[in-house]
Amino acid sequence: MEVEIPPQFKLNGHGYSNEELKEVAYSLIKEGEDFEKEIGDFLLDWLSPDTELTVRTSGSTGIPIGVALKKQHMVNSAKVTGEYFGLVPGDKVLLCLSTGYIAGKMMLVRAMVLGLEIDFVAPTSRPLDGVAESYKFCAMVPLQLESSIDKLNQIETVIVGGAPVSSQLRKLISSSATRIFETYGMTETITHVAVRPLNHTDTNSDHNAFEILPDISISQDDRKCLIIDAPNISDEPVITNDIVELISERKFLWLGRYDNVINSGGIKLIPEHIERKLSTLIKSRFFVGALPDEKLGQKLVLVVEGENIEGLKELIYKADLKKFELPKEIYYVPAFKNTTNGKIIREKSLSLIKN
Repeated sequence: MEVEIPPQFKLNGHGYSNEELKEVAYSLIKEGEDFEKEIGDFLLDWLSPDTELTVRTSGSTGIPIGVALKKQHMVNSAKVTGEYFGLVPGDKVLLCLSTGYIAGKMMLVRAMVLGLEIDFVAPTSRPLDGVAESYKFCAMVPLQLESSIDKLNQIETVIVGGAPVSSQLRKLISSSATRIFETYGMTETITHVAVRPLNHTDTNSDHNAFEILPDISISQDDRKCLIIDAPNISDEPVITNDIVELISERKFLWLGRYDNVINSGGIKLIPEHIERKLSTLIKSRFFVGALPDEKLGQKLVLVVEGENIEGLKELIYKADLKKFELPKEIYYVPAFKNTTNGKIIREKSLSLIKN
């Protein structure tokens, strides 16, 4: 399948035909930096006659795997995003994510399908440093968003995903003129299938709920995990490991990962639920995990990145935690194990204290 590039499409200010874009891709692979080689590789994959391409998962919840995606499904996803966020041919967008993963790849696909003018920069933690242009749309991870707050006025709309957005970050962006949305999705759903606004929200609205995009339906399995039925982007329903609360046919609250659930003395605890309660008190990166315990089976522990925080144990008691949600121990590690796009790999980070 070869998709014809619209005439409005531009890459770093230059328009290209399909054949010219292949030459640019070869040049990036041969002479570019590592992130540019990834862009070149993907452009060649996209411009090939193959109807599918393989995308690797981030590896935050297990070993990274390759997922085969249909190009037509990726086209469909790009069109839905364009419609939802009002992207039209000629709009300028910024790529600052690695194209080694689906989120970065889809920024390029949206540009090539919708006829957008896309600029790319190195996928660093401070992507807007040295950027003078203004843009209609950009996708970031939370770390990039936090480091770009003083320059967000250059972007009209930002979508943020890849990791949960902390309560501290939500406060920092609350007064930004930029429209900022948190996304829910995964490689198998070709990035986001649901979004929620992080600012410019009606105080009476349920702004913590994700709203699904058009032509998608949702349900739950017997674990209370989300099932996504999206025939335009997946041939089969996607059964996730995300525990959710269904608010309506189109809205849900994300509670946590089923594979992170802790069974402590017969009580099932969702770490992400506890982490949200602690997030207003702890500024360092942290997560809640479990260690083996003779009496409880698993005991709840708090793992903090960096140096000891004085008075943290006393501070925790100020959080709205139930008795069984209080961590039994607090551990500190110099640095967490992360995926390449900044997600904490919980099990590997927890092993730092086990060892």
